[in-house]
Amino acid sequence: MREYYPLLLVGAIVGVLSIIFIIAYALIKDKKEALGFDRNIKDSVLIRRLMHYALPHWRSFLLVFVVMLFSIAYDIVSPLIVGEIERLIRTDFALSRLFAYVAVYAGILVVSLVSTYVQSIVLQKTGQKILSALRLDLFTHIESLSHEQLNQIPVGKLVTRVANDTNAISMMFTNILVNLLKNSFIVVGVFSAMLLVNYELSLMVLCFVPFIVLFTVIFRKFSRKAYRKVKDGTTDINTYLSENLSGMKITQIFNREERKMQEFTAKSHALAKAKKDQILVFGIFRPLVYMLYVSSVLCLFYLSGKGYIDQFEFMGQTIDAATTVTFYLYITKFFNPIQNLAEQFNGLQSAFASAEKIFTVFDMKPTLVDDPDAMELDEIRGEIEFKDVWFSYVPDEWVLKGVSFKIEPKQTVAFVGATGSGKTTILSLICRNYDIQKGQILIDGIDIRKIKIASLRRHFGQMLQDVFLFSGTIRSNIVLREDSFTEEQIMEACRYVNADSFINKLEHGLDEVVRERGNNFSAGQRQLLSFARTIIHKPSVMILDEATANIDTETEILIQDSLEKMMSVGTMLIVAHRLSTIQKADNIILLANGEILEQGTHQELLRQKGRYYQLYTLQSHKDALKNA
Repeated sequence: MREYYPLLLVGAIVGVLSIIFIIAYALIKDKKEALGFDRNIKDSVLIRRLMHYALPHWRSFLLVFVVMLFSIAYDIVSPLIVGEIERLIRTDFALSRLFAYVAVYAGILVVSLVSTYVQSIVLQKTGQKILSALRLDLFTHIESLSHEQLNQIPVGKLVTRVANDTNAISMMFTNILVNLLKNSFIVVGVFSAMLLVNYELSLMVLCFVPFIVLFTVIFRKFSRKAYRKVKDGTTDINTYLSENLSGMKITQIFNREERKMQEFTAKSHALAKAKKDQILVFGIFRPLVYMLYVSSVLCLFYLSGKGYIDQFEFMGQTIDAATTVTFYLYITKFFNPIQNLAEQFNGLQSAFASAEKIFTVFDMKPTLVDDPDAMELDEIRGEIEFKDVWFSYVPDEWVLKGVSFKIEPKQTVAFVGATGSGKTTILSLICRNYDIQKGQILIDGIDIRKIKIASLRRHFGQMLQDVFLFSGTIRSNIVLREDSFTEEQIMEACRYVNADSFINKLEHGLDEVVRERGNNFSAGQRQLLSFARTIIHKPSVMILDEATANIDTETEILIQDSLEKMMSVGTMLIVAHRLSTIQKADNIILLANGEILEQGTHQELLRQKGRYYQLYTLQSHKDALKNA
């Protein structure tokens, strides 16, 4: 009995560690809901949805599978060859046979290396195709979300989903899944070969497998939690950077650099802690697997030595030096894939964490969708009617209360009123950026909910106070990267809105570089480019929301001239605080607290001497004092 004490000692150590980790697993499992431990989407669901992107490339994966079988031949056959070389040296040595064994060994090694290379190339190409398809679908889905939904999601979070999280999924297809399968085959193949060589030693190794499975299950729970924290921390960092880099000027103006640095440092420390937790989990698991490997090697040497010295037989098999060498190599090749499986499982958890966040975005159903019977409009006359429209961004907090008015085709209508009175909201509802709760909005007598959203918006041109220009050139910002416009058409639109006055002075003209958000142009120049962008697409209805605010007097004169020209193009809707800019409007609607207080022409409203008259008199007095 005493001769088995070393084996019992190894078993006792492994057993005690197992009990400790089982207790830790049970404690964490009881608190998983409170800790936010489990995924909201099951792994099986994630895999099924990810396979949707992999199935079109099944031929490539089949090729990789076939090549992979050749690449694992080295791991399964090479220990047998080394064992035979050991037996050859100790028995009937023949140099020709030694050369033959070495040649076979080298040939298998070359085949394995070539197969691994082919596998890597095919997987990388396939992975990039899957990555591109996933990113395209994700970006397209984000484009389909409504303004309300996009306002609720930080830009940095969406950037993380499209850029970082998709990369993790690409790694899963190009590396993790195939290597998981490869290592699984190696484990099965190596163990099968071990059974053929020696039953006793194979059963000894098999005794360690339940502990490997146990540690893997426990590790899976801990690693999932750790990876989720890392993903959340990365998202927080990206979101914070996206917002604060855009608003860096405000931070500097108010001298808040130190405060922002403290906030960023706190988020960085939170991410660092999450990554340390992740490393800790993996740092515990891999040594445990290595401990099992060392234990199995010790048991191998003990049994081999005992069997060789005592000529011990088990199930009709003896243990000689060649068997010991073969098994030592097999144990290494048995446990190495298992340790790699742990590493790849680590990456798989990261990919699943990323996939969960990506599919959470995919699962956001657009709140604004076309009705099943929605129609396509080839053209519209520009007649707009609001019938008892009620709208709120927040339930029961009405922004518009029973608003009704009608705009005839080609009319110019201005909306005025205090901030928060509902002016901009009306313009957003006409374009169906939001859906109303009560009432009806008609375009040419057709309810806008019966018109396809893309078809409806195609007939509108919007010029906002905060003009957004994309990185690129003036040309690309005017045509929005459509190639159907000629040079003359672009310049004609620029001349029409007086934008040519500054474009012709630029060194590269229409090909002048536009930096991020157009910050190398003045507010007035950006506004004129916005006008040119609108005019060239020939909209039937034009919307101007505070288009003349925050610009200098000289540019305002150019913009006013452009506005007068555009009034003849189609129906024009204007929101303006400067009442002097809307005197030529066909109808002026004064809003207060979401209701129409007054409406009429400029002269009619002045004669009424109501709220509009008070606002106009007050502004005229201020302008007179300023000019004085």
